[in-house]
Amino acid sequence: MSEVSGKVIVIGEIKEFGAKGFQKQDFVIETEEKYPQSILIEFQQDNCDLTKPFKVGDNVRIGINIRGRAWDNPQGETKYFNSLVGWRIAEQETAPAPFQNTVVENKVDEDDFLPF
Repeated sequence: MSEVSGKVIVIGEIKEFGAKGFQKQDFVIETEEKYPQSILIEFQQDNCDLTKPFKVGDNVRIGINIRGRAWDNPQGETKYFNSLVGWRIAEQETAPAPFQNTVVENKVDEDDFLPF
């Protein structure tokens, strides 16, 4: 179980696949850090309903599962794919502040130095 947070930049349409009507919705957030990343998260089946209260521009926190699979192409090569699947989403009141390095120096006054 992992979590990712950021600003919603894309809310895709719910799409259906196959005879059984598998549902999937793409949801993209942009992280708020020094080098922002656009992260695609898939919501599947009933979890597509979780995205309904949200709109582009909202700051959110999303619980994700990382999924991976292998696929053998017609040439016999195995290809690997990863996806992030959302299972929980909540509004984040304020966006997290970007990580910043802060250097703090201790200045010692020579007159205050005690040798013991």
